[in-house]
Amino acid sequence: NEDLDSQRCRPEFVGAMLEDLRWLGIEWVEGPDCGGPVGPYTQSERRGNYLEAWRKLRERGMIYPCTCSRKDVAQAAGAPNDLDDEPVYPGLCRPAVSGHSTCGDGRLGCLAKAKPSDPAAEPKGVNWRFCVPDGEEICFSDLHLGAQRMVAGKDFGDFIVWRRDDVPAYQLAVVADDAAMRITEVVRGADLLKSTARQILLLRALGLAVPDYYHCDLVRDEAGVRLAKRHDSLSIRKLRELGWTAEQVRAGEMPSR
Repeated sequence: NEDLDSQRCRPEFVGAMLEDLRWLGIEWVEGPDCGGPVGPYTQSERRGNYLEAWRKLRERGMIYPCTCSRKDVAQAAGAPNDLDDEPVYPGLCRPAVSGHSTCGDGRLGCLAKAKPSDPAAEPKGVNWRFCVPDGEEICFSDLHLGAQRMVAGKDFGDFIVWRRDDVPAYQLAVVADDAAMRITEVVRGADLLKSTARQILLLRALGLAVPDYYHCDLVRDEAGVRLAKRHDSLSIRKLRELGWTAEQVRAGEMPSR
């Protein structure tokens, strides 16, 4: 249960999600509602795992504090952004490394010398960004989409691993969870391909095994636009209310609007 965003994730939403998944015919043997050997299965209860990962990155000089707002990044980035991804961070707060602004395998040695602690004890009001190795190719074979290749610093930039509101960011949380839960295959939407490249860098930095990945095609409407709340797309619950069966939803037979 990814409930780190307290504004968007409420208990009633979790219950509805689990009910909808069961209605679709999906079954599971581990989870927030039934437990399992590598719990807890709710991210808000796993802060210790995320702190351990943050401290390792801090000790190794792989992350740095950033005071930039989203507006700062959007204005500095300049170029149009992929709607499914964030702007490439322009390096406004990235420390210089040996007189250069790029991060190599040694990363941010000056920060590594500082005694790591808890993000809450560090400077207030900052995000913590992972310093990507500019120019490095991240290649992996997706089990559905085939060979993938992305270039750090070009296709994506330094990304946030710990937010200014003292909450671990998505990229760090899922990497820590996958490793702790011994996940060997990750299945998710094709809009997260760039996130996979970021997470592979985090896994390598933390000395963790990289799982296999399967990125599914996105469900789209008759105009080819992917279904999303911001487009007022119909939810599974709404389709149920309209009389659609689980078999029709699984087959992607979406109703005409």
